[in-house]
Amino acid sequence: MKPDLKNKIFNIEDQGDFNEKALEVFKYQAENNQVYKDFIKELHIDRNTITSLDKIPFLPVGFFKDHKIVTGSSQNEMIFESSGTTGKSTSRHHVTDPEIYKESLIRTFRLFYGDPSEYFIAALLPSYTERENSSLVFMVNELIEKSAYPSSGYFRDNIEELLISIGAARNKSRKILLIGVSFALLDLAEKYSPDLSGVIVMETGGMKGRRKEMTREELHSVLRQGLNVKIIHSEYGMTELLSQAYSKGDGIFYCPPWMKILIRDPADPLSVFSSPGRTGGINIIDLANIHSCSFISTGDLGKIHDDGGFEVLGRFDNSDIRGCNLLTA
Repeated sequence: MKPDLKNKIFNIEDQGDFNEKALEVFKYQAENNQVYKDFIKELHIDRNTITSLDKIPFLPVGFFKDHKIVTGSSQNEMIFESSGTTGKSTSRHHVTDPEIYKESLIRTFRLFYGDPSEYFIAALLPSYTERENSSLVFMVNELIEKSAYPSSGYFRDNIEELLISIGAARNKSRKILLIGVSFALLDLAEKYSPDLSGVIVMETGGMKGRRKEMTREELHSVLRQGLNVKIIHSEYGMTELLSQAYSKGDGIFYCPPWMKILIRDPADPLSVFSSPGRTGGINIIDLANIHSCSFISTGDLGKIHDDGGFEVLGRFDNSDIRGCNLLTA
């Protein structure tokens, strides 16, 4: 990797700067990532002719299931693996520098929510905590560690302890974040109906076969009523990314400066829409993926709003149901 590339991606100032850095990362990966290089070659595209983001080829996310997606010659220190569904193969993200993921997730959290040290962070992630190679658990571990609040942690089935801890944090005027998968938050809302007014409740998607799939609107409506909160926050991330987007309500997500969403034409997977408001496939540029692939074509359907926020509207019929915030709509 070019020695200054990491510093460059986390110090992007504006859209023009992003475009420049993204093209620099593209040229680097098109030359040093063998799988991506072969993919571009099979498309009969001359990488030297790519001068704008809309012309960059996006690697289908399914390649992470069948190939080792690595840029450069560094050895991977860890592997993130998707949860998958019964009978389905899983994605594997080979991570050669976990520090980049740590920097990306902490910088993004601070951008949207402030310093994690100011929070009591509680996690309801049953099934995920049973897997050592979950990128979501890695992320939450980092946030919990940075929270520096003794009661922060995973609560699984210890709901009474969770509610007592939330009450204690309230008494200390502590900011409170409850992050959980959809089915766990639904169980909390329906079985306990706690008053979580003032708590940031953040769902990360994922029914994991425990509950019937719901639209995001249905899910958030049930959670708002059952948890007595005005809005439900959301996190959009996946095994194949080292960055996340966040929604502070209404299912509208926003990216950190080194991440960008483009919407591709369902009728032409190599073309992206130039204007907002169109529904199509979600393509993601994540410059934190400098050691793997920063240009990923997902199986999600979405659209971009005029202010740059985006919605996830569902999935293509031939796509796997994912475990992290990809609800059908």
